[in-house]
Amino acid sequence: MVQLEEVEDEEFDRVQAGEKAFNDDDDFTDTDSEISSDDLPLAPPSETLTDRLLALRDMVPPSARRRLAAGYDALKTYTWSGLMLGGKTMWVVSTSALLLGVPFALALVEEQQVVEMEKEQRMREMGNELITPGATGGSGGQQGRPAL
Repeated sequence: MVQLEEVEDEEFDRVQAGEKAFNDDDDFTDTDSEISSDDLPLAPPSETLTDRLLALRDMVPPSARRRLAAGYDALKTYTWSGLMLGGKTMWVVSTSALLLGVPFALALVEEQQVVEMEKEQRMREMGNELITPGATGGSGGQQGRPAL
């Protein structure tokens, strides 16, 4: 433990020139006389933080403690119920999205591929008409000359 020792400064005790010597101690009252530093315990008390918090219980009246406890329990119940409901809702939404959304997305992609194939087929037919005008798609009804 650290011990403090008061060191007197000689400059403050010396009387300055032109100053009357008088005693300042007449007006001084010792405020520490009622509570001396010797009375204070040097070691910390053996109380724990839990003991101190439990002692605070006596400061709050029992009726107020019951109201606070009931409010805390209600808040805890509502919070727990809200979190459980939110979790269950998220589970339903995510599984529904997987069970309904994935097949829908696959069907949509397949439909887009079919539309693209039909568009490509029409483009080929238009290209064939430009190259050979008047030609039809069937080979049985056409009487042309053989190529030489």
